[in-house]
Amino acid sequence: MSIDILWFVIVVTMFAVYAVLDGFNLGTGMVYLFVARTDLERRVVMKAIGPVWKGNEVWLVAGGGVLFLAFPKAFAAGFSGFYLALNMVLWVLIMRGLSIALRSHFPNSLWRDFWDTVFASSSVLLAMVLGAAVGNIIRGVPLAGDGYFFVPLWTTFMPGPTPGILDWFTVLMGLLTVAILAVHGANYLMIKTDAVIHSRASRIAVAGGWVVVLLTLVLMSTLPFVQPVLRHTYDTYPLGSILPMLSVTALAGALYFRRVGKETAVFFSWALFILGGLGSVAWGLFPNLLIATEDPTHSLTIYNTAASPYGLQVGLVWFSIGITMVIAYTTWVYLGFRGKVDRSSIEGNYE
Repeated sequence: MSIDILWFVIVVTMFAVYAVLDGFNLGTGMVYLFVARTDLERRVVMKAIGPVWKGNEVWLVAGGGVLFLAFPKAFAAGFSGFYLALNMVLWVLIMRGLSIALRSHFPNSLWRDFWDTVFASSSVLLAMVLGAAVGNIIRGVPLAGDGYFFVPLWTTFMPGPTPGILDWFTVLMGLLTVAILAVHGANYLMIKTDAVIHSRASRIAVAGGWVVVLLTLVLMSTLPFVQPVLRHTYDTYPLGSILPMLSVTALAGALYFRRVGKETAVFFSWALFILGGLGSVAWGLFPNLLIATEDPTHSLTIYNTAASPYGLQVGLVWFSIGITMVIAYTTWVYLGFRGKVDRSSIEGNYE
């Protein structure tokens, strides 16, 4: 495996891990107002993600840093072209963090209801924007000959040579992302909570699972028309078909484990479904990082955007050290935080 292909795998893995880890935090926020209706219940849900949500978001920042290290031209083009969308992501992340940090500062119902609403709405909006971003990467962007582009928020609402960030395909991708992460969050709450929160989360997860199946089938039927490159890649490299098969198997496994009541297995099966789906997209796009909608020769690939071989080799050494420490710390945090949330430690505590 060449060094640039290895870095492509690393970049995809970093963002995929972010989708799984921060995905259940986002999903928890999306179902927050539905599963938790009293202040005590909402503090239980907040405590379910409290020790891990900041660390999970670090994977997004780290993924961006790794992209900059390995493929600086793609990083520059993407951050320039998606400037509006990235500003939206930044502000939503800020508001989401503020809502978690501030909602329990005062035992006032109006104060807490406001921040609870901010937490839920920012979680939905962030999932929608991230899903639309994945849709843009799949569909392609209007790259010019110099490797740069700009897309407005929307144009004709149709995919084409000069699309906007939002069209029917990217909105569909955003809705699917919202549904997937909402179920992911509900699955997480099922293994972290009990009583009425657990029951409500279970009902949301069951209903949401079938919504995900429906939206996935609709999206898959549109892919050959929106981006035929994916089909061509799988025809050329059929070994990659194991990834969508893995994703489908994981989805079926999640539905089965839910039926037999194995909640932890449901959570990890759903996580595998997310990883398999993102891996399938990455395989279909390879070696492209950004596909040009007007002139395919303008597309940015891992070959025409990679840093120097020496830089990639040195970066690999430091990345190996850093990622080992991150994995060790993350494992330690999750092992120390395993089990159900203890309600008795929350009752009477306003912090």
